[in-house]
Parts: sequence; C-alpha cells; structure tokens
Amino acid sequence: MSCFRQAQPALAHLRKNETLAQLSAGFGVSEATAWRYVDEAVDGLAAWAPRLRKALTGRGEDGFVIRDGTLIPTERVVADEPYYSQKHKKHSMNVQVVAAPDGTPLWFSRALPGRTHDLTAAHAHGVIENCHTRQILVLADRANQGAGATVRTPYYHHNELPEHYQQYNRDHARLRAPGERVFAQLKTWRLLRRARCSTNRIGRIVAAVHTLRICGYGG
Repeated sequence: MSCFRQAQPALAHLRKNETLAQLSAGFGVSEATAWRYVDEAVDGLAAWAPRLRKALTGRGEDGFVIRDGTLIPTERVVADEPYYSQKHKKHSMNVQVVAAPDGTPLWFSRALPGRTHDLTAAHAHGVIENCHTRQILVLADRANQGAGATVRTPYYHHNELPEHYQQYNRDHARLRAPGERVFAQLKTWRLLRRARCSTNRIGRIVAAVHTLRICGYGG
C-alpha cells in the first residue's frame, strides 16, 4: 500500500475507534498489517507534537494560559486500583492540557493513571514549575488552589463572598471557558471516548491527534 493508503487505517482507527478486525476487513489487509500501519502512524504523528517548553515559548508578558485536565475512559487496565477514579467512578487515564486564551491547545501531557489528582499531574509534568520560571499567568480550577504564585483559581463559597470576589469568579470562569472546550473537541475522536488499547499508548494517541489538529485535519 502507498503511504496515503497506509495512513487511512490509522485515521479510521483514531476517528471512528474501529477495531483491528474492522480495519482488516475494510482495507483488505491482515490484522497484523493493520496494527503495524496504525502503530507506525501514531508514533510518527506523536513525535511531531509540541513539547511543553516549546509550547510555552513566547507566552507570558500580558497574556495567560489555561490549564485543565480530563479523564480518558479505558477498558483495559493492568492493575485496577491506580486507574480507577473514585471521583468519576470509572477506569481511566488522566491527561492535562495547556491552552491559549482563545482555547487553542498548545500542549497535551502524557497520560497518567486516572486516580492521579490534576494538581499532582501538573507538577509531575512540570507545568507549574515551567510557568512559574517564565512568569506565565495560569488560570486553573479550584482543585489547583495553592499551586503557586502564577496560578489563579476561583474562590470557594461563591454565594457567601463579597460582590467583588463573586465578580472575580465570574471573570475567571469566562476566561477559562474556551480552554474547557478543548477536551470536548478532542473527544470528537471516538477512540478517546473509550479507549480499548493499552494504557501505555493513550498519551501517544492524544499527541498524534494534537498533531493532526495542528495540521488542520479533523477541525
């Protein structure tokens, strides 16, 4: 198959979450060949995804970034407990994003077990430290309170606060809203709604999808 034809099974797998058996039947190749095409394409695309330091280059000054996290549900787990989120009651992997003020994703993290707290994940990936070093203002949710001098979160007890604190919370929510839409767009790729693959591959798949979106594929 040509390079173009080899890319098609990978796109069908990512966009539609088709199984290897479906890819094999649809493209007239063996399951082993379909797997090789998908794996090679994902690895190649993931290698082009921006790294955190590059993504943060030029940020700061008068601007800010939005940081958020999501869970990618998964059907395959090596050990139940680390991958089970008590909050969301499902097995999953934790993925973090740093987005521009308009909601454009700048960087996605590798995937960590679903029980990982978002703030723990942000420290593990170096997001907080890198933004602090570059003096980049970060807007994040309440779970990130106390994260650092450059991280801004809403105040608790919204209805009990003085008006100017409530107004701050409203402004904060308005500015963060574009970033919260990033994951809704990411999960238009059906594989990321419920991943059947190994948990070790999910981070690479997210990176591959990010590269495709940068290139203008998939909206």
